[in-house]
Amino acid sequence: MPSASKKRKTPWFNLPFMLVVALLVGYGLVVVYSAVSVDADYSFSRQLMGVAAGAVLMLVVWRVDYRALAGFTMVFLIINVVLILSPHIPGLGTDAGMGAKSWIKLGMQIQPGEFAKVTVVLMDASIMARYGGKLDDLREYLKALGLMLVPFLCIMTQPDLGTGLVYLFIAAVSLVAGGARPKYLLITLAVGILLVVAVFALDEVIKSSTGEYKLLKQYQRNRLLVFMNQDSNNLTDEGYNLKQAQIAIGSGGLFGKGLFNGTQHSLGLLPEAPTDFIFCVLAEELGFVGVLGLLALYIALLLICFQIAYNASDLFGTVIVMSIIGMWLFQILENIGMDCGLMPITGIPLPFVSYGSSFMVVNFIMLGMIGSVWSHKTKLGH
Repeated sequence: MPSASKKRKTPWFNLPFMLVVALLVGYGLVVVYSAVSVDADYSFSRQLMGVAAGAVLMLVVWRVDYRALAGFTMVFLIINVVLILSPHIPGLGTDAGMGAKSWIKLGMQIQPGEFAKVTVVLMDASIMARYGGKLDDLREYLKALGLMLVPFLCIMTQPDLGTGLVYLFIAAVSLVAGGARPKYLLITLAVGILLVVAVFALDEVIKSSTGEYKLLKQYQRNRLLVFMNQDSNNLTDEGYNLKQAQIAIGSGGLFGKGLFNGTQHSLGLLPEAPTDFIFCVLAEELGFVGVLGLLALYIALLLICFQIAYNASDLFGTVIVMSIIGMWLFQILENIGMDCGLMPITGIPLPFVSYGSSFMVVNFIMLGMIGSVWSHKTKLGH
């Protein structure tokens, strides 16, 4: 009986979880401060505002019982469509470089597709929660898959392939964690690969008759070509970005050049240093040891989240946490991989480290969702 009252006293606080988050966010702020100190286009105070706003929202979401949201699948679907398509509203949307319309103006620029990650996670988890951990009916599987593909199709109208890939990865993890039949998952993967090949082939046919690519932007093709042939003397922006990123990482050595002493970004040689290539700034200034420190914090966070998913009170909570873990893992591997030349350049930011107030707020909301699953891990009715 005393243990029960003690449990009710602070049912929401998870010390290891919060400690790792604090260290990771603090580490990211130090690196971002160094990256933006030589670039007038970025504001460190805005990053701090993103952290502050995110921390408040995390605590609010943490105290909400996530289980009350399990039945709102269609509501989440509608919110996703509205958020992702909002940049197409005349007078509201704005171009975000390379012709992509991913932002809206509401006093400040906001990326609604970023916030849609939250409702994508909730929608996918609520879909899979219906099946009780076993989805082996083909018709139901196709229905679930179709709903999960809606956000991806919407985001590709901007187009924002990087965010679209994140949506797809969230869907894939949700299907696996939710108990979809492995045979269906393998067939879906095979069909997806065939569709990608077909898009490239069809685009070549279109170019031969019209003289230009229609299905893929030229910069998207350049990113893939650079990834596949890194040794060529490629003079495209993508080829230049990759070479400068690799130079920055390699020049850091074991202990780095020291904070604020990085030359690649301070001389303007490394493009988008505070956002897409923030890992290069960290590697150059703090070296291999600094990189290991970051990876250790990521591993600690993911392991704690795995434990929370395992102890969740229901399948809905498990899929929520596993989807967020999958999302973060994909973003970490893709961002670091593209900086090192191991993955194609997609513009996917590094969780809790890359500059971006919208990105930071969304990640804090995800932390709040995980905290909610942890603090409400008691079975309903007990």
